[in-house]
Parts: sequence; C-alpha cells; structure tokens
Amino acid sequence: MPKTLEKIATDKDPEFSSMVLYYYHKAAQVMEKELLKDMDKYSHFKPEEKQSRVSAILNLIGSTCTCLEVSFPIIKSNGSYEIITGYRAHHVRNRLPLKGGIRFAMDVDESEVKALAYVMTFKCACVNLPYGGSKGGIRIDPSKYTAKELQTITRRYTMELLKRNMIGPAIDVPAPDVNTGPREMSWIVDQYTKTFGHKDINAAAIVTGKPVHVGGINGRNSATGRGVWKTGDLFLQDKEWMDLLGWKTGWQDKKVIVQGFGNVGSFAAKFVQEAGAKVIGIQEAQFSLTNKDGIDINDLIKFKEEKKTIKGYSKAKESKENLLTAECDILMPCATQKVITSENAKDIKAKLILEGANGPTTPAGEKILLDKGVLIVPDMYCNAGGVTVSYFEFLKNINHVSYGKMYSKTSSQLIMEILNSINESLNSCGEGEFPNIVANKRLQMIQDCTKEADIVDAALQTVMEAAAAGIKMTANKFELCNDLRTAAYIWSIFKIFRALESSGISQQ
Repeated sequence: MPKTLEKIATDKDPEFSSMVLYYYHKAAQVMEKELLKDMDKYSHFKPEEKQSRVSAILNLIGSTCTCLEVSFPIIKSNGSYEIITGYRAHHVRNRLPLKGGIRFAMDVDESEVKALAYVMTFKCACVNLPYGGSKGGIRIDPSKYTAKELQTITRRYTMELLKRNMIGPAIDVPAPDVNTGPREMSWIVDQYTKTFGHKDINAAAIVTGKPVHVGGINGRNSATGRGVWKTGDLFLQDKEWMDLLGWKTGWQDKKVIVQGFGNVGSFAAKFVQEAGAKVIGIQEAQFSLTNKDGIDINDLIKFKEEKKTIKGYSKAKESKENLLTAECDILMPCATQKVITSENAKDIKAKLILEGANGPTTPAGEKILLDKGVLIVPDMYCNAGGVTVSYFEFLKNINHVSYGKMYSKTSSQLIMEILNSINESLNSCGEGEFPNIVANKRLQMIQDCTKEADIVDAALQTVMEAAAAGIKMTANKFELCNDLRTAAYIWSIFKIFRALESSGISQQ
C-alpha cells in the first residue's frame, strides 16, 4: 500500500480518486501471492524477476496511460464569450475499445475523470465485457446554458477528442453520465458522421445510450436500476450468503430504503418492489418520503413524470429525516459519492447495502459496516447493468441488426411445434386419453421472449449471474467473509493482469 494512501483507511472525507486507488491496492496486496504463482510458468525467471514482473504490471494497472484536457471558446446567445474546459481519461488499454461516460458538472476535473476511468476498467472486467476503461466530462453547470449552447459545446468537445484520436468505434466509446443523456449522444454521433466518420460503416457505434431511432437499444434506460435489483437478488436467493445475515432467502417482506430517486434509484425501487420487497422510504437531497406500509413505486414514478419532482407526494409522509440510518433491512444508495462515512456507518441499521451510485461508501465507513457483519454489494458490480446493456447496443451497431429480428419468431414457433408434436404423438398411440401438454410459466416466458427489450433483459441477467458466481468463488477462495468489494476487485484484477501479462507490457 503506497504511503500516500495509508491514511485513506481512516479519513472522514477522502478524495474519490484516492478511495478507488486504496481499494485497488488493498485487493492487490491480498492476491499478490497468487499472481506470483502464475509466474512459475517462466522456469528461467529468478524469484526477484518474477516479483519485478508482477510489481510492474500491478503498477501499470494502478496508473492512467492518458488524460487529455482541452479548452475552447464559445459565443453565448447573449453575445458574451466563455472558455470551456473538458477532459477525457484513458486507463490501461488492456482492451479496445475503451468505455466510459461523459458528464457535465462543475466538479469535473483531472483527478475525478482518472478515478472514474479506473472504475470503468474494473467494472467491465468484473462483468466480463471486452472493454478497457475511460471517462470524460466538461466542467459546466448545464442548467445555465440554452439547448443551442449545450449543442455547440458538445459538438466542439467531440471535435477536440476526434482530432486527437481519443474517441471512435474502435478506440473509445462514450456514453451518457451525470447531466447527459440520449440527446447529447445523438449530437456526438451526428458530428462524427458528418466529419471524421463519413466513411465509417460503424459510425453509430461511436457512442452508446442513444435514442432507439438513432441506433440505440430497447431496455437501456432501465438497465442500471435493473442491474441493482438483479445483483441483490443473486445474493438474496443464495442460502449460504443469507445464513451469513441470519435471513431467509428471497425479497419477501424485506424493508428497503432508497437514497436518490433518479433513473437508477427509481428503477431499482420498482424492480425490488415487484420482487416482493417493501420500499418504506425514499431519501432525496432536501427531504425524504416514508410510508411504513410501503410506497407504491409505479404511482410515485407517474407522479414524478407529471410534477418533475417527488416533493408533495400525498401517499407518503414528507420530512427532513435522514433515512440512511433509519430502520430497514436493505439500503440502496443510488445518488452520489461518500454518503456512508465513519460518522454515520455505526448508526446504519441495514444488513444488506446495494451500491447503485459510484463510491457511496468510504473505506472508513466500510470497515465499520464489515465489522458489524453488513453485506455490501459493491458499486463496480452492482451498477454495471448500464455498461452491460451499452455493450449490447455496441454489438447491435457493429452487427447492423437489432436483437430478435433474425431468429425470435423461429425460436418461438419451435417451442410451440415441440408441444404440438408431443400432443399429437400421445393422442395417436391409441391407449386412452391424455391431458393436453401446455407450456408452464417459465417456458411461456421463454417463448414470449421475442422483443428486443426482453432479449436484452435476459442477456443482462445472464451476465450478472456469471459475475456473481465469480465474485462469490473469489470471496470463498481468499476467505474474505463478507468483504465483497475486495473479492470483486480481485476477480477483476486477475483478468486485467493476465490480459496485460500475456500480451506483453512493453514494446520489444
């Protein structure tokens, strides 16, 4: 552990970038002996040479290979001039293309985009996506600009990155992030198509998170929230892990509190409620909503669509209470960084925490929770649903065909004809009457899985299940007990390490 990071373990308010590096080095320390064993294949290496190679690769993973800062002027609608600053960071290019969002916020800086690029590398490796990690942003408050000004800023930022070969379908594929969405992604695609990508048949793949009519994918909007539910489900349905908490398996009657009711929080709340949990509280920045009998999430989503806020919702009690420390079984922080710290962790009642946001728990806060026996499903796995479905969108764009178009009807008819064939065979044997064989509920779901959104949802669940199996296996192998974050980092680092080690870490 570097000396500069040692204090992070007890720091009340560490920098996000320092938190990410601390978690990485903590995991690297645990797994270093295993990595050294991998070097035994080099029989001609001396012990010190093996150690040197392992250390070099770990140091490489712990660094950022590129971080670009660009500045450019714009003329605002009122005739004034302003200098805009943007960033794009590339972590280790162990896989190409790289993947990471673009955010518009006043706290965007070099340190933040580097840290988030690290997270994207680990996140993609965690869920077995063939991407490296990147992140970018523009330091603006988008509420202070008109739509026309935002379009000018987005297009100019795109050109600055393209001129330096920093983005492209085979280089780095951005996506929406804080204060950006399908609109901004459409502008980027259009700018690329009209300029550097005018001869690129895969031009639509330069970004993901686009509107469906511009090459986006059905199911992307709810993907991150659905992933939060699915990751929780994979532990809640596992008796071994629920025995650790002293719980029965399943969501039924579990009391849930959600911090943040944006895209991630609202969909996560919707899906856990549909699974049988009771959402008793929603925590927003300035107020909270509570209902001990459970809040109707679908009704609350409709209310928010109409009013653009959940404030004033009459079917729940509104207060200034901080719900992070309220009585509940499951806490889902889905809003912002560093909300669980050493100052409030000891008062948190939840036994299971699903991190829908990036970096909601500080190392000092996490240690207190782990010592209390709390199970934390870490952000790098828990909120990976978005990037997973972005990968499906990328594949859709480079394959130039939507999911289900070529085979869904055939698959559905195949199931129907198999059932018909069985019924015909039974009825033709002449040995009395047989009941008609029909599809059960699960088989009917498979037969009906013909729409793109259904296919994407099924694929997302498959990806999350495979990652959960790897994290659980790693936790058991290294005897990490309830420390799932370290297990997830180890699970990811092994794959990144081997990709770098096998392809060579320097030019020969």
